[in-house]
Amino acid sequence: MPALQSHHTFALDTHCDKMMIITDPSELKQVDFTQPFCVLGEGSNTIFTASYHGTVLIIANKGMRVEEREQAWLLHCEAGENWHDLVQKTLVLNMPGLENLALIPGNVGAAPVQNIGAYGVELAQFVEYVEGFNLITGKTQKLSSEQCEFGYRDSVFKHQLKGQFIITRVGLSLPKLWQPNLSYGPLQQLDKPTPQQVFDAVVAVRQSKLPDPAVLANCGSFFKNPILPRDQVEQLLALYPTMPSYDVDAENKKVAAGWLIERAGLKGFAIGDIAVHDKQALVLVNRGQGTAQQLLAMVEHIQHTISDKFGVYLEHEVRLMDEQGEFHVRSHHESA
Repeated sequence: MPALQSHHTFALDTHCDKMMIITDPSELKQVDFTQPFCVLGEGSNTIFTASYHGTVLIIANKGMRVEEREQAWLLHCEAGENWHDLVQKTLVLNMPGLENLALIPGNVGAAPVQNIGAYGVELAQFVEYVEGFNLITGKTQKLSSEQCEFGYRDSVFKHQLKGQFIITRVGLSLPKLWQPNLSYGPLQQLDKPTPQQVFDAVVAVRQSKLPDPAVLANCGSFFKNPILPRDQVEQLLALYPTMPSYDVDAENKKVAAGWLIERAGLKGFAIGDIAVHDKQALVLVNRGQGTAQQLLAMVEHIQHTISDKFGVYLEHEVRLMDEQGEFHVRSHHESA
């Protein structure tokens, strides 16, 4: 059985029945999709908590083609490209826009599934199309940005097309008229920065807070920032005036999950070798010998604690897999 430990950045000791590395999308036509399968990029947002009874497909097709338009650059990016490498490449080519999304782990194909975002910018702002292999029709299909139904850390690939569509290429439109987005945190201190300076600032902040998975096993931000009704946020702010919150729409605001976890006194908390990172409470780390049981106990403990203290449910952003496929952890003890 192929080992999965080196194929997901949380590095639990697990295996799978079969592994296929896809370097050309046409190879997907040879896969028997009537049998259990799991699509994986760099494994930076997936944790295997048990040995998977199925085939793991690792998407590894590479390349990027640039198409110039009057108002924008259109990048045709293969799904197996490393995301951060792509961001760096766009700056070298003087095609900025993605710099706020620097150092987000994973590959290009995984980015639309999560609608990755950071520092006031989301991938959805740039997606022109997502191309992939439709398992139902057995053919290549191209979806427009609207058809992707992007939301906060969400897309159609998590819902109607889940298990039915494998992303093989992403089209990104980068406007030639660049405008920096300095709306979040430390970026607000930048004065008329260049794209490279924004990139450098984002990288510096992320490196100061987030552990390198190659050094300390982790999957980045473990929980989604909860989106709550404005009146609930106002009630929380009356009790906790320093709680960060951000406008989402007329009815809702987003609050910082990391702040809630830290305020609840869980920063640095450990169960066995699974710990809440001591520099960024939104990150769970595997200090070496962590087990799936310790991880699941940690997730439930955090959900339980935050629910008790703030009346807020935290949903994990990271995809959890067991023998049969994806599953969700929801603490049995929650506030009504």
